[in-house]
Amino acid sequence: MSVASMTGFARATGHHGAIHWTWELKSVNGRGLEVRCRLPQGYEALEVAAREAAARLLKRGNVNVALSVVRTSETPAVRINEPLLTQLAAMLQEAGKRVPGFAPPSLDSLLAIRGVVEVVDEEEDEAAREARLAAALAGLDEALDHLGTMRLAEGTRLAEVLRRQLDDVARLTAAAEATASARPEAMRERLKALIEALLQASPALPEDRLAQEAALLVGKADVREELDRLKAHVAAAREMLAAGGAIGRKLDFLCQEFNREANTLCSKSSDVELTRIGLDLKAVIEQFREQVQNIE
Repeated sequence: MSVASMTGFARATGHHGAIHWTWELKSVNGRGLEVRCRLPQGYEALEVAAREAAARLLKRGNVNVALSVVRTSETPAVRINEPLLTQLAAMLQEAGKRVPGFAPPSLDSLLAIRGVVEVVDEEEDEAAREARLAAALAGLDEALDHLGTMRLAEGTRLAEVLRRQLDDVARLTAAAEATASARPEAMRERLKALIEALLQASPALPEDRLAQEAALLVGKADVREELDRLKAHVAAAREMLAAGGAIGRKLDFLCQEFNREANTLCSKSSDVELTRIGLDLKAVIEQFREQVQNIE
């Protein structure tokens, strides 16, 4: 499976008889899958189907689905609103009785009044309506396919960026491991000096307190555990990228673990070189986390 991005845009157009439609889909980052539909009057019945179609293809992201429809019939159907015309004629007749010399308007003037002549859609039976909606829904499937293709293409590019950043994390982890302060012999010498300082403390520490302090010093001096976990996290992230699919949430959790180890490494650091490497690690991990936010 490939890695997909959550960002993308797609458009699909088509027609059914005199109806021309255009679907536009926009997708951005989101914690889950949220589909918002904007459909014209007469197409509201497509909303449920549109949400279901999006959920079959997409796992995460905020998706805006918009449909615009244009009727291209050259001879629109018209009708006269007879009740309104009758009412107007009666009102004018009454006005003529009350106002001397009143000249009733012509029929042309009455027909020019808004609402007397109406443009109406041609009536369609249930079969024609279902065919129209089915044609429009097929256009949505086409747009969703385009959106999925775009998200996969963007995901492929993001995966390459993430792999390079993981290479940087691995390189910096190896550099931290090679520093003098991370070597076992250096840690032994440093611990020896710290424990001797505790033994010479005045007043002398009780044995149980001395054991506690020595254990704390050992834990703070040894960074090998953090380095081992960083290497394990790099391997896990590479496996996820190779497997593909909806891995965004897993990678986001792994970013937290990366950051925790880098923070601990910096807090345990006893020299400038290891601290510098730890800060570089934190910077790369933050860049990695920012890119992961785009992964489905």
